[in-house]
Amino acid sequence: MLIFVLIFATAGITTFALAFGDEKAVKVGVNQRTEFNKLYDTYDQLNKNYYKDIDKEKLINGAINGMLDSLDDPYSDYMTKAEASKFHESISSSFQGIGAEIQEKDGTIVVVSPIKGSPAEKVGIKPNDKILAVDGKNIRGMSANEAVLLIRGKKGTKVTLTIQRAGSHDTTQMTITRDEIPLNTVYADMLKDGIAKIQITSFSENTYNELLTALNDMDSKGMKSLIIDLRQNPGGLLDQAIKISNLFIPEGKKILQVEDKNGKREVVTAEDGKKIKVPVAVIIDKGSASASEILAAAVSESAGIPLVGEKSFGKGTVQTASDFKDGSNMKFTTAKWLTPNANWIHQKGIEPNYKVNMPKYAELPLINPDSKYKVSSLSNEVKAAEEMLKVLKYNPGKVDGYFDEDTKRAVINFQKDAKLKANGILQGNTTIQLMNKIREKIIKNDTQVNKAIELLKK
Repeated sequence: MLIFVLIFATAGITTFALAFGDEKAVKVGVNQRTEFNKLYDTYDQLNKNYYKDIDKEKLINGAINGMLDSLDDPYSDYMTKAEASKFHESISSSFQGIGAEIQEKDGTIVVVSPIKGSPAEKVGIKPNDKILAVDGKNIRGMSANEAVLLIRGKKGTKVTLTIQRAGSHDTTQMTITRDEIPLNTVYADMLKDGIAKIQITSFSENTYNELLTALNDMDSKGMKSLIIDLRQNPGGLLDQAIKISNLFIPEGKKILQVEDKNGKREVVTAEDGKKIKVPVAVIIDKGSASASEILAAAVSESAGIPLVGEKSFGKGTVQTASDFKDGSNMKFTTAKWLTPNANWIHQKGIEPNYKVNMPKYAELPLINPDSKYKVSSLSNEVKAAEEMLKVLKYNPGKVDGYFDEDTKRAVINFQKDAKLKANGILQGNTTIQLMNKIREKIIKNDTQVNKAIELLKK
């Protein structure tokens, strides 16, 4: 009997303990053993001789946290009662925050992906962005759970993140207004020529049912072929990934394998039931992780469905989650999962059959709307704005990071078209609208979707 949970490629996000069979996930129990004598002695000496009163609960929490930290595994973690409450929050229909999945990596908090339609996505936060500070507080060395407690908050309140884009030494501050983050996970659109595109943004309790509803809707609109978009999908619940994989994989074919520390493998195979009959292509990127990688690998290796896009994140381990009686929680890695062909993609990712990069302007850095740029300003954010203006056909002159008269004219022309105050200053709504226009252009010129369409038309 194997009891396990597959979590997001983040710490501190929704997770469930799952069991194959009739057994239930167990609670954590502690048996006294001689190897703990050193720990007990340390506790007793501190409690008796430390120069001031100690917080006993904090001391115990620190000891447990230290054990898990010593594993050097970003997916094994201890959560206090407050952290565990946040941990379980996302199993509800919504939560309040900025909407970004994060993980701790080498002492730094890194974005796995923003949630579709969230405040984080709207301001331009991207996978692999590093969060260095929250409201000016340095968070290096924090666990993802600790960072989540700082970043989340009530709808309408603001939080300022110091962001460093992957591959850049520059940082920028982004002030984000928290909002209600609905956990709708499936979004469907009918494209031209009967090609449906369904985006799965994560795997939560209702994702399979949401997908069935979307498929029925697309069928009613004349679906002839299908694109499954797993980009920036950080993962989620294992049972949902298995159910969805089953829609595409012939009965008896492998979906995944789970291997414990002794090398014993459990194979999960596709069952009979509803199957998708139309041609399918799947899109992945560097934000596709965990359960989304299970789906991508399964349909690729067991159903021959082509993968389009970029190499995926690479999260190939399995976790168990257990609760303590006081409401705190511990999760730790118990096994690794393998693809149908027994490939372990951990820290490697899945290579698509058709590698397609997004346009270069899709990787442009963030511009802080709170910053004010005008003639004579010089910065990398000005350079990013100039590149955006150039892509949108507002000739900013030389793209060099220096805000000159050509840049001012380009900003004024953009402001006029956007029906904003035409003062030639880059700030506030002008910055937000500029980034929104780039986002719209990225969606309109989605090279990865276009490649998937090309394959489905053959």
